[in-house]
Amino acid sequence: MSVRLGVVSFLNSRPLVYSLENDARFALTYSVPSRCAADLKVRQADVGLIPSIEYARSVDPYKIVPGLAIAATGAVLTVRLYHATPLDNVRRVALDTSSRTSASLIKILLRERYGFEPVWVDAAPNLSAMLENADAALLIGDSVFGELDSEIPSIDLAAEWKAHTGLPFVFAFWAGYEGTLKGSEIEALQAAKEAGVAHVDEIVQAYAAERGGDTALYRRYLTKHIHFSLGESEVEGLRLFYAKACQHDLIESVPSLTFFS
Repeated sequence: MSVRLGVVSFLNSRPLVYSLENDARFALTYSVPSRCAADLKVRQADVGLIPSIEYARSVDPYKIVPGLAIAATGAVLTVRLYHATPLDNVRRVALDTSSRTSASLIKILLRERYGFEPVWVDAAPNLSAMLENADAALLIGDSVFGELDSEIPSIDLAAEWKAHTGLPFVFAFWAGYEGTLKGSEIEALQAAKEAGVAHVDEIVQAYAAERGGDTALYRRYLTKHIHFSLGESEVEGLRLFYAKACQHDLIESVPSLTFFS
């Protein structure tokens, strides 16, 4: 049987699955990050590209596919807090319901870096509607592309994390249940990333044909802002994120990182 992969539907996941669509070993289902996590939790997927915070929240232990992630070393562009008033005056923040990791990250950053705790409300990812009911709005993923030229001030969460900690931030990675991946399938996932990185131009052209928009922006996003490796510095940033999330009662404990072999 094919391995059921839960894949984030955003542009930033496409390099990780570039060569998998026609690979009979895998069956791909696309959704937003929060749904990918939910599908893995109830075993509707065998392996998911899950928000990093959900690895720490799972009752059943997951294993991580080594070497692969959606991460940023500086500004990520597509994870932003838009604030209609100065940050010091923000009292109510709308959180994009597509998000799990970024919703935790903004709580850490506002508490530690800016020193305040707003009221948090969940909202569908529509910036104007979010700001009708809140002073600020967390927006993630492809919805941000249309708002990058907005006159509403915003902060980039990955840039804030880097300024705060000096480390990269890991938004998501492949994780699944023990025994769901063979060595050859792990290698296929790793090779898919290499193929995707080598074919970014084709990926952004296809995305622009589907959604419209600027191919130069999409290419810059995938080559200058996002990267797809889970190396030593990313693991260090991930461990620190978990430590801070635990300190802020966003997870119950700091998880050990275990990997598929």
